[in-house]
Amino acid sequence: METQTNSLKMKISGEVILPQDFNYQEARTIYNAMIEKQTAVIVKCKHVEDVFTAVNYALLNKMEVSIKSGGHNGPGLSLVDDGLAIDLSLMKGIQVDPKKKTVTVEAGCTWGEVDKATHEFGLATVSGIMSTTGVGGLSLGGGHGYLTRKFGITIDNLVGAEVVLADGQVIHTSKDENPGLFWALRGGGGNFGVVTSFEYRLHPVKNVVAGPMFWPIEQLETTLKWYRNWLPTMPDEVYAFYLVAEVAAGDPFPKEIHGKKVCGLLWCYTGPQDQFERIIQPAREVAKPLFEYTAEMPYPELQSMFDDLYPKGYQWYWKGDFVREISDEAIEEHLRFSRVPTPLSTMHLYPVDGAAHQVGKNETAWDKRDARWSMVIVGVDPEPANNEKIKTWARSYWEALHPHELGGAYINFMMEEGQDRIEASYGENYKRLQKINTKYDPHNFFHVNQNIKPGK
Repeated sequence: METQTNSLKMKISGEVILPQDFNYQEARTIYNAMIEKQTAVIVKCKHVEDVFTAVNYALLNKMEVSIKSGGHNGPGLSLVDDGLAIDLSLMKGIQVDPKKKTVTVEAGCTWGEVDKATHEFGLATVSGIMSTTGVGGLSLGGGHGYLTRKFGITIDNLVGAEVVLADGQVIHTSKDENPGLFWALRGGGGNFGVVTSFEYRLHPVKNVVAGPMFWPIEQLETTLKWYRNWLPTMPDEVYAFYLVAEVAAGDPFPKEIHGKKVCGLLWCYTGPQDQFERIIQPAREVAKPLFEYTAEMPYPELQSMFDDLYPKGYQWYWKGDFVREISDEAIEEHLRFSRVPTPLSTMHLYPVDGAAHQVGKNETAWDKRDARWSMVIVGVDPEPANNEKIKTWARSYWEALHPHELGGAYINFMMEEGQDRIEASYGENYKRLQKINTKYDPHNFFHVNQNIKPGK
């Protein structure tokens, strides 16, 4: 094994990191510090050839393989105990084509890096809500964020990808090349190979009107009943996700509301700026805001708004569900659990309607095209001593709401919850995904993920 590892080091242009190396602890650190895995070999790839070499090394040595882009995966599936982690974080190439309005991005990039590059041309694509998230996991899981109501989910804007398969082949896929694989990659996760680069469609987005609005938590019932009816009537340029939280200590929040339990909205408006006051005024009238900070800002500034609040290395536990309707009964459960257990814990209801509903449920692997919201409940804290507290709150909150939801969840909001949850998330698309995985990865080599098992 040592001889083979030395041979691997000679072939890799990036880095091969072993447990005895000085940088091993840093290399195996991921966003969620609740996850602790002892990976045997970490290969930090610089080029596609490195990925090809790492896959073949793992095949030769019968090692389990995980794939790491940004390392934000909640259950830590970017690492694997005693196996080999293919770390793509050194693959940072970004090429913007302003004439075609596309960007080609290597899989080690974060969305902040992509946003910075495309913003220079007044363009953007659909991503999440944090700039530190890696492009790989978010895209393969479907991807939704501030631009979803206007431009769909991330996979609706994916036009091509380069993939290293389980047999070592390197292929390109798009609607015209290997179209079955392209269909599966759009929402099917990392089950089919290592995606080393993505090509996305871009849209004219430079500045947006954005920021938070908070109401006292006692106004949750009133404001959530208003929100569930109001948002679907709004044009696609209006995006606002609903939240419950505790006000953080620090700017831009005044000291007198630090630590207050709140509900509220996080706005992103891409329409004519002179129309925003008309859009936001009903939210001011439904209940008096405790705090409001909305302003015109560059889109990358909105994307990085939570970065300092949620740095790498905190304890995270999350649960998710898709939501079609927010019933009165569901609102009663939100009321029961809305007082978050730690200052950074929160619940978000992300809109996934608007342009996302213009794509059919069978056009991509993302089955839940009739969902209006993607809900996430996250327990977060810097201290491991609070792990049980945040887990208990998140699980109890989710268990209370789950009977009122659509079934299944955005796979990027799932922990390791079992095969039934995975199948429920893909619905009728699951069997087609199985068939495609049988073609491209018949031995389920890439199974350290929300796994879609090969099948007939």
